[in-house]
Amino acid sequence: MKFSLILFFSLVMSSFNAQAINPDDSFTFELGLPNATNNKAYRSIMQGLVCISPSYQYALKNGISFGIGLHYSYFAINEFRVQPKIFGGIHSAAAFLKLGHEKFWTERFGTEIGCKIGYLNSFAVSDSIKNYRRTEATFVEPFISFIATSSVNSSYRFTIGFPFYGYRFTPETIGILDSSMGYSSADFSKISSAFTISFGYTFYFNGKKNTDDD
Repeated sequence: MKFSLILFFSLVMSSFNAQAINPDDSFTFELGLPNATNNKAYRSIMQGLVCISPSYQYALKNGISFGIGLHYSYFAINEFRVQPKIFGGIHSAAAFLKLGHEKFWTERFGTEIGCKIGYLNSFAVSDSIKNYRRTEATFVEPFISFIATSSVNSSYRFTIGFPFYGYRFTPETIGILDSSMGYSSADFSKISSAFTISFGYTFYFNGKKNTDDD
């Protein structure tokens, strides 16, 4: 997280000569680190390794934005938390619709607040599962992004997200059938979720300056 913050603010400092962006249609690619939350067993047993999210959106003049995109995350099994040790993880892939509000407060700095809602497929693979275990669920991710422009066509962003994966994690999810591993049914009752920290790049297709001449 410290590295991402340092990198983001370095880009903010380097963008002092950037011209204003007039948001229109754009493409964003984000790469980040997920950390499991909410479900106690999920938080203890699974380690978030990566999340990736490409998306396209169109922003109106008032800042309201609409978009579509994809989400992928991978959580690996912490083999030191399960007995006997097993290796594997959970791949989650979602397609989503996005609604948000993007606002540039100055020529160089903006924010975006929004939510992604979609359909999720999760695939659990481990030494204890013959092939894989598939789960279908809803996907919901509120988020906030801090944006630093680098030109009229591009910007960098630091995003904090809270994805909810819509399924309840239990040891059985990763192939442990004969043990609750000391967790109670209440520990499994909450759906799987995460706290994500991502670094992204946005390309604006119109490349206009935010002036009265537009």
